[in-house]
Amino acid sequence: MDSRELICIGCPMGCNLQVEINDKEVTKVSGNICPRGKAYAEKECTNPTRIVTSSVKVENGQVDMVSVKTERDIPKDKIFQCMKCIKKAKAKAPVEIGQVIIENVAATGVNVIATKKITA
Repeated sequence: MDSRELICIGCPMGCNLQVEINDKEVTKVSGNICPRGKAYAEKECTNPTRIVTSSVKVENGQVDMVSVKTERDIPKDKIFQCMKCIKKAKAKAPVEIGQVIIENVAATGVNVIATKKITA
């Protein structure tokens, strides 16, 4: 049996969680004040995911970079592949908030979208 200590990011309380894991399955979570702590611990220990934020070059825009993010979280082990795709990407101005910059980044089924409006 393994154990991990985590700080919950599910709500502003930031509970110190103790997680017991047996054969890649969470068997016990303690230290959480709300139910989100248990859900966070289970997900973090069995299938960790992250939202990736970065920036992409813009051609012919008022500025030369636009901030981007994944539409939702992606598997943690795909972050470096995602960043390689983002580094190669370019957007042409104008760019709208929510515009898809990269479809299905790193074969995750998740798009990378612009988080800022850029005019030409």
